[in-house]
Amino acid sequence: MALRITEIFYSLQGEASRVGLPTVFVRLTGCPLRCTWCDTTYSFTGGEAATIESVLADVARYPARQVCVTGGEPLSQKECLPLLSALCDAGYDVSLETSGALDVAAVDPRVSRIMDLKAPGSGEVGRNLWSNLDCLNGRDEIKMVIASREDYEWARDVIRQRHLDGLCPVLLSPAQGLLEAQSLADWILADGLNVRFQLQLHKLLWGNMQGK
Repeated sequence: MALRITEIFYSLQGEASRVGLPTVFVRLTGCPLRCTWCDTTYSFTGGEAATIESVLADVARYPARQVCVTGGEPLSQKECLPLLSALCDAGYDVSLETSGALDVAAVDPRVSRIMDLKAPGSGEVGRNLWSNLDCLNGRDEIKMVIASREDYEWARDVIRQRHLDGLCPVLLSPAQGLLEAQSLADWILADGLNVRFQLQLHKLLWGNMQGK
């Protein structure tokens, strides 16, 4: 069975603990969610058919040892799981960016899962698969995009009630164009949250440019 690939490109990782590292991104096509602030809607449809072998060959053209499999929602394609394992077998440091709406239990344990939790402002809060939290460990990370004070209070309460910062690092970032970054930073400090504030480095450098 073939994968559908929207793009494979080389850039700096813009988010999470690997921020700033040269990384090859493998963006799979398709997503069952429609978050209001999504910045990769071009990946919902289309794409080109590819085999795992051809993806590995494309990735090998670049010097980076970091590979990020992203989307869309990469886990919406069944071949994502063997692709992740094949990248690990090839010696890459592999991360997966996933919406948190699909089961992450079968992901190769060598992969770092960067898993979203969707706040109310996303329009998809009802899609959070809370059982995924039981699968996470210190190699993984939880990311929340915050678009409003309501989103922030929701995230703060979830972090505290579910002790998320004891599972793995928790990352909060402002939704671009919807929330001032300084407001989110001030709220985090005022509440003493044990989280990492982050901005999307790639957008600061290149704007919301496809392939960056």
